[in-house]
Amino acid sequence: MAQATPTQQMEEFINQKGDGFNKSYDSRDTKSFNSLLTEYLVIYEKLPTDDKKQYTYLLGNIYYNLTCIYSLLNNKPSAITYLRKAIDAGYNDYGHVQTDTDLDNIRKENEFAELNKKLKQTGDYLSILKRASKYNLSDNRPIPKLSYQASDNPDLVALRKGFNLDSLAGQGSDVLQILNLMHWIHDLVPHDGMNGNPEVKNAMSMLEVCKKESRGLNCRGLALVLNECYLSMGIKSRVVTCLPKDSLKIDQDCHVINSVYSESLKKWLWIDPTFNAYVMNEKGELLSIEEVREYLIGDKTLILNPDANWNNQSTQTKENYLENYMAKNLYILQCTASSEYNMETNAEGKTYNYIELLPLDYFDQEPQKEEDKREESNTLWIFHKTNNPNVFWEH
Repeated sequence: MAQATPTQQMEEFINQKGDGFNKSYDSRDTKSFNSLLTEYLVIYEKLPTDDKKQYTYLLGNIYYNLTCIYSLLNNKPSAITYLRKAIDAGYNDYGHVQTDTDLDNIRKENEFAELNKKLKQTGDYLSILKRASKYNLSDNRPIPKLSYQASDNPDLVALRKGFNLDSLAGQGSDVLQILNLMHWIHDLVPHDGMNGNPEVKNAMSMLEVCKKESRGLNCRGLALVLNECYLSMGIKSRVVTCLPKDSLKIDQDCHVINSVYSESLKKWLWIDPTFNAYVMNEKGELLSIEEVREYLIGDKTLILNPDANWNNQSTQTKENYLENYMAKNLYILQCTASSEYNMETNAEGKTYNYIELLPLDYFDQEPQKEEDKREESNTLWIFHKTNNPNVFWEH
């Protein structure tokens, strides 16, 4: 540890002692928790500025869990102190704070009310999303044309045959096939949000690595794998990154799901392999990402499939998954211009085009086309911005 860089020390600390925070929380052991926190802060203060941004988010969660411990022990002054530290460090989950029973002992404190009011300004995600309802349907700035790789591509053909996807999808309607493949990926590969994905990011390679190393993928990896499965079956699909407004520049979290086109329904569908989730209206009709966003803004009835879950362990609720987590992450939407096999694996000299849908409420509209030249891989990443949802969702 002494010879490692601060960033390496932090990774080592998290890998070796990160679970200690949860154990200390479960046992209400403030002494052990604070000891780990002190060790964390010593390393944190040595981090380069850019790396600090990443770990500040984690620090906010650590402070918040310590808040919960002190509240459960009815140590109100300490609980308030660490709630303030959590918010100052970037803890921003207003919706969770409103329902977390761990905080019941401090809810009537004046200081809690003041901190809760402050948190609402940046963490009431549904209110923030509602203020972002306006787009510009007249925006005709040029963006790349969306394309989807044909199922006769040799790599897609090999994927389809190699995993016997026809059998897994079944002989039902295209909607049932779409849902069956989502269920299969969800059950086959666990979600692991703490680690990155393999360097080669195609379905065949990632599934092989996951099996060989008994590992999972993060939400982006799961969506990439599922996307190629759909393309191999001749089903149009794209990977959609759902991003927060993040006006404080501290929220490193986003979520990645699939937007999949049903020919029988003539519409895009919300498909989330991480949470095994799809969304319906009060009539039981499946909804698109665009529609779910509109329904949340308009306070319309949304129904989450009852078997939505994380890693077959934690059942998801409409309130937590849609009204809190996804309300936060439906502010900005981003997708690749070309949906194809191996589309996000680094390749020497390759150009990657992405399209971002921004609401008019967003504070950073320019430049319309942003280029990121990455010298280490000799690749060019271009992000094209639009305020027109009709352009973004065309098929």
